Amino acid sequence: MIYTYPIRYVFKGEGMNFVLITLTLTYKFIIIDISYLSHFPLSEWKEFPMETYGSHNYPGRLFVVEGVDGSGKSTQIALLRQWLISEGYTVFFSEWNSSPLVKKTTSKGKKKQLLTPTTFSLIHATDFADRTEHDIIAPLKAGAIVLADRYIYTAFARDVARNVDRQWVRELYQFAVKPTVAFYYRVPLEVSLSRILTGRNELKYYESGMDLGLSSDPYESFKLFQERIVSEYEKMIDEFGLTVMDATLPIPEQQRRMRKIIRPYLQGVRRIRASAKETAWAGLAREMRPSLTDAQGRSA
Repeated sequence: MIYTYPIRYVFKGEGMNFVLITLTLTYKFIIIDISYLSHFPLSEWKEFPMETYGSHNYPGRLFVVEGVDGSGKSTQIALLRQWLISEGYTVFFSEWNSSPLVKKTTSKGKKKQLLTPTTFSLIHATDFADRTEHDIIAPLKAGAIVLADRYIYTAFARDVARNVDRQWVRELYQFAVKPTVAFYYRVPLEVSLSRILTGRNELKYYESGMDLGLSSDPYESFKLFQERIVSEYEKMIDEFGLTVMDATLPIPEQQRRMRKIIRPYLQGVRRIRASAKETAWAGLAREMRPSLTDAQGRSA
């Protein structure tokens, strides 16, 4: 169940002591300073049923990619997007931490290093909820294909790696739509670290997990933090049925396997036009078809 208060305003607190409040029946969240709660008596809050993970039923398809930084997942989903569009499908794309709703809050918190693991978790949940409403559920209801570069499993891995309670994080995202297929790009940690660290002058404070006090050295802290994240991903494979992909294979081979896996799920999905290949074959057929003049000449 979720609780909503009948208000339509977004309050902005000056401090970083935030609480997550649901605003609409479509699970849109806002972040307000906890001091504002005194203005809203609990007797006026209302309770509504909420669709939970696995209970949604939309005509569209949702494909997501997961993995540590440097796994190559973003390259693969970009290639998949290009292919699906060339096949005539309507495709929408959403990526982690991209909602304008929390952009300023996140930037401020990172700059001043004010984000605790729990606050970080709530901000990302807010970002995800806003994108779920606008970028995921709406297209799925319309029968389109939605591609997501990172999904709830990123929160499950990173937040728990930051010592946030595992069950609490899962309950926080229970409103999420269950993906049609969730790909997990598995890559040896030394390979992903090499890809990320090559050419980098420095690592960011939260990116390297420096807020956890794992090490005073940013690079060592980053390695230890990534090890924790990988451990959580591995635990989720069976729990959520993640489809494991070998991220060490050549990029074209990874893409071929990805397309093979999703192809059966495309049955029944409406296309707005013929695929590029079908259009090419149709054009060739027209060129090879005898013209009416030629046909009349032969009959004479």
